[in-house]
Amino acid sequence: MKRPRILMADDHAIVLAGLRKLVEAEGEVVGMVEDGRTLVDMAQQLRPDIVLLDISMPLLNGLDAARQLTKLVPESKLIFLTMHATPTYATEAFKAGAAGYLIKRSAAVELKQAIQAVMRGQHYMTPLITKDVLAATLQSPDGQPRKPLVTSLTQRQREVLQLVAEGKGTKTIASILNISVKTVEFHKFRIMSELNLHSTAELIKYAIAEGLVSVST
Repeated sequence: MKRPRILMADDHAIVLAGLRKLVEAEGEVVGMVEDGRTLVDMAQQLRPDIVLLDISMPLLNGLDAARQLTKLVPESKLIFLTMHATPTYATEAFKAGAAGYLIKRSAAVELKQAIQAVMRGQHYMTPLITKDVLAATLQSPDGQPRKPLVTSLTQRQREVLQLVAEGKGTKTIASILNISVKTVEFHKFRIMSELNLHSTAELIKYAIAEGLVSVST
């Protein structure tokens, strides 16, 4: 089996530095980035075999980045390496196109297995989240299918929501997304209407609860 080319993404440089040694034992690290938007850009340039990414990242969270990467670089295998051990996040990750899902505290033991599995065309999920529990998260208590996180929002609305929650101003958001200030304001209005929220503080609280941003972001 060839040594895979791996692009790494995590919003903490010290985490990337520590993980690099583990990753280099299994493949070639072709790049390391610290936010979701740079990840999407670099993946398109480098076309790596594997993208190793976190969920909580600035500018664009890992789940939305994965949705874009699945379309833009479908040949790249996505492995989430995150602190989120909640089955709901694992479910959303696989729906977004992930081939693997690991918890950071188990990386030293499981990363090799995950990389080898996805390179064989298989999926890998940490035993810390059992398949039975993962399957259970797909249904709500009344037995009906559970709605995905922020399911009622469009991709662009999720992007605006995350940037608002990160404290970015309207002009800054417009520049990042390459849209007009009026369009940002319209999206923000639609988000608040859709989610029945009434202030930026409520938007931030909602985004944190949904995992779009972390408390430390």
